[in-house]
Amino acid sequence: MSELANPSIDLIIVPPTRDLGGFEVRRALPSRQRHMVGPFIFLDQMGPAQFAAGQGVDVRPHPHIGLATVTYLFSGSLMHRDSEGNAVEITPGAMNLMTAGRGIAHSERTPVAARQSQSPLFGIQSWLALPTAHEETEPTFQRFAAEQLPTVEDTGLHARVIAGSAFGQRSPVSTASEWLYAEVRLQAGVSAPLEADQEERAIYVAEGEIEIARERFAAPQLLVFRPGDRITVTATRASRLMFLGGAGIDGPRYIWWNFVSSSQERIEQAKADWKADRFRPVPGETEFIPLPDL
Repeated sequence: MSELANPSIDLIIVPPTRDLGGFEVRRALPSRQRHMVGPFIFLDQMGPAQFAAGQGVDVRPHPHIGLATVTYLFSGSLMHRDSEGNAVEITPGAMNLMTAGRGIAHSERTPVAARQSQSPLFGIQSWLALPTAHEETEPTFQRFAAEQLPTVEDTGLHARVIAGSAFGQRSPVSTASEWLYAEVRLQAGVSAPLEADQEERAIYVAEGEIEIARERFAAPQLLVFRPGDRITVTATRASRLMFLGGAGIDGPRYIWWNFVSSSQERIEQAKADWKADRFRPVPGETEFIPLPDL
């Protein structure tokens, strides 16, 4: 990390790239520099990728506890199936919030129809640690189509409020704690504010380049801000950003594979439960990801 000229920026994270056989993933959280931003404990950029006909993503059933997941797509599609019986096609701009609570298993695959020809995939996968009081809640799944989420349109600005409040709009999504998640697209020369109403805040630059107080930041980077400062972002070229944040979580969290918990013992129990096949199966799936030897 280089020395920061802007005192409002606490940290800049350049996510490392993992190649999953021609499909790139960039992980911004957790990192060695920063474990979480508000409740956000995991942030992956998927793609952009272009799959040949007959190919795609095949994430076999795997378990989660103690967290909520959001798969948010800019392009492409994924088929979500989970052990609660939900089967939903995830499409660009839609909010798909899976709250694992005491435990859920799910798969994500490129839909059969999308495999008939070349298909793109570009998006963000995020996990949010649940407040301690909600870690053992019943698993749930919420879906809101892109047109059900509030949007803000201005000259050269398009914003979609995925969760929480931003730009004077509030998302209808019900969350276990108050947090912010919004997609913001800016044309070159256009500015947008990041309000100071969240204790912890960050901007993920997914595409393009932005300027903050005469300092430029090109994609892909996660910019973590100091509390209380009002931030103005200006695009130096067409850009796609994710605004995110929330209050700091109520105590430390452990993360192991796909499990998040305030208790190390609870993670050990989840490991034993998955290994012993005590999670509900995902209807329509016969494969699964075995417990890794980490």
